[in-house]
Amino acid sequence: MKENYIEKIYAGWLAKIIGIRLGAPIEGWSYEKIKKLYGALDEYPVDYQLFAADDDSNGPIFFVRALEDKEPEKPLEASDVADALLNYAPYEHGFFWWGGYGTSTEHTAYLNLRHGIPAPESGSIAHNGSAVAEQIGGQIFIDCWGLVSPGRPDLAAALAAKAASVTHDGNGIYGGIFVAVCISAAFDENDIEKIIETGLSYIPNDCEYTRAVRAVADYYHAHPDNWEACYQYIFENFGYDRYPGNCHIIPNICVMILSLLYGEGDFDRTLTICNRCGWDTDCNVGNVAAIMGVRCGLDAIADKWRRPINDFLACSSVVGSLNIQDIPYGALYMANEASKLLNSPLPKPWLDIAKNRPDSCHFEFEGSTHAMRLCGDWPCFEGSCINSDEYAHTGKRALKAVVKSMPSGNFCYLYKKTYFVPEDFHDSRYDPAFSPLVYSGQTIHASLLSPKYSKNCYAACYAHDARSGEYFIGEPALLQPEQWHTLSYQIPYAPNTLLDEAGVAFYITGEGDQTEDLVLFADDIYFDGTPNYTLDFACEHVEVWPGLHREISQCTRLKGLAWLEDDALHLSCDDFGEVYTGSHTFKDYTASFEITPVFGTWHGVLIRVQGGIRTYGAALLPDGRFGIVKNDGSCSVAACTDFPWENGRSYTITVTAKGSQLKACVRDENHTICADVSWSDNEHVYSHGGIGFAVREGSHCMFRTVRIMPA
Repeated sequence: MKENYIEKIYAGWLAKIIGIRLGAPIEGWSYEKIKKLYGALDEYPVDYQLFAADDDSNGPIFFVRALEDKEPEKPLEASDVADALLNYAPYEHGFFWWGGYGTSTEHTAYLNLRHGIPAPESGSIAHNGSAVAEQIGGQIFIDCWGLVSPGRPDLAAALAAKAASVTHDGNGIYGGIFVAVCISAAFDENDIEKIIETGLSYIPNDCEYTRAVRAVADYYHAHPDNWEACYQYIFENFGYDRYPGNCHIIPNICVMILSLLYGEGDFDRTLTICNRCGWDTDCNVGNVAAIMGVRCGLDAIADKWRRPINDFLACSSVVGSLNIQDIPYGALYMANEASKLLNSPLPKPWLDIAKNRPDSCHFEFEGSTHAMRLCGDWPCFEGSCINSDEYAHTGKRALKAVVKSMPSGNFCYLYKKTYFVPEDFHDSRYDPAFSPLVYSGQTIHASLLSPKYSKNCYAACYAHDARSGEYFIGEPALLQPEQWHTLSYQIPYAPNTLLDEAGVAFYITGEGDQTEDLVLFADDIYFDGTPNYTLDFACEHVEVWPGLHREISQCTRLKGLAWLEDDALHLSCDDFGEVYTGSHTFKDYTASFEITPVFGTWHGVLIRVQGGIRTYGAALLPDGRFGIVKNDGSCSVAACTDFPWENGRSYTITVTAKGSQLKACVRDENHTICADVSWSDNEHVYSHGGIGFAVREGSHCMFRTVRIMPA
């Protein structure tokens, strides 16, 4: 695959996040209000501490995972994207707007799918009516299908049509096709009007969407110097009052076309014009930014847009470890899927990174930071991180850490936040929840270089425990100048830790109060290995976010009522309830759970959790049975045996996953009654995933501890 395509995917995805953040604070505002309060609005209107999750980024980054999750070698179908929606979106909370059946398009389609109405009927006009089916979501979640189809508008159109049909129909689908095709075309085409024409060539000439786009383009050609007059024309002829529903697609594509044309190819001007038009600003500016990011490339994206984001992306899926992302991860994920679709391998070093360490901080994208941070343990710390091509361990780029006046004997930390709490964020947009990225038993890797113009320093990999405040630090190594040193550190087992940062600690030695300006280059930072830790719910707590948002620390909830009481997690349901933790990267491991069924007939534990419809587990089953279960859209018993369990008694359930083999055993508190069962999945194997807790059939269960260890 063309190397410049890979960078353009990153530029498009980065720009999408910039556009969302730019528009989010004024979403739903009118043109008049924005002009009165902000005027030109040529920068972010709010200085967020951290920007919480947003539906406009949740949809693209998780729906595109349908390409990985679907059956291999088969083309993408609407049902695959429907499965991604069911798998990654929590049930009626977080992720996107749950405005009610028949009001929110996505909510309506989600419930249709949950109740057996398949895609694409789930989003059809025939089932939901045109007012619901033609809202804005058909285009706001679609960018990824253009990004995985670089230079292939035909492919982008086909993928977008399938994806949009899960939740939308009519102009809702046409909008999805149009935006995806424009993004795809922008990889090779620079002329904005030709990009727009390419998008229109894939949708019907006589549809309302085409009529609206052409009307705005005609007005532009007649009045090319006054975008505000064009907005007034749109307001009068294509305003919200002309279309049904809460946020119809037509008024919003009109302001998108306005900004693309009057923006005159300038990245900043295009985004700010779009934002000043009002209406669904985060959606519109996000879509426009993705097109312009691909077209213009990284050089056009100013530091004022990039620096506040620092490559960080919070999400709100049911997979807590996937809710802590950096933008290069998403870009390389899409580039890897694009290489498969185009049957065009990634060039080096991208191929090795995508295959062996896709979550790593590789710094190969110009200007990327992978959300790394730098701090020192002394007052008045001054330092910064800069992406640099001065040195590189692999590839062409690394991260340059510059520390001013570093005192001898003090520690400086170059790290990634591996867990977040409510206090880290400005607000609670779309209810994010997190599970840590790294755990005791796993290994931290980093490659470091001290340049000849800097004082030598000692460095070691480290992790920090948020609970105790303890730093776990490996054996320090003296960095010889101009030499890359590859360090590794396996975090020792420690019960009930919550590791909230991991990276590199470094220090200099000297006499007295000596200080030095120091430079350190870092590359290829990543975490791997099998976890070895204990989760004790007596040590967990409820995290309180703004509004009614509450989360149990380290956990995400799919559905059901979950709370902490009597040093245990309680989980109950009307039909089913599930809570997840751990990392999506866990592979072969053993998990041992202490549980007490309270009432009901179905009490389970889960392993290799990949989402709401992709799990294995073991459960106390109706009619005195114990068995291994698999959820692939419906939960089925894969193998079982008799076991006379009782409500009110405590049990230990141990499950081991190794390759395609699963083994499970259950013992009572005295180990006097036990049962064992094993099963091999010979169909679609879930090779990795976190852990979880589950109840079904109106049951209530208590979960006290879980011990995760190598298989």
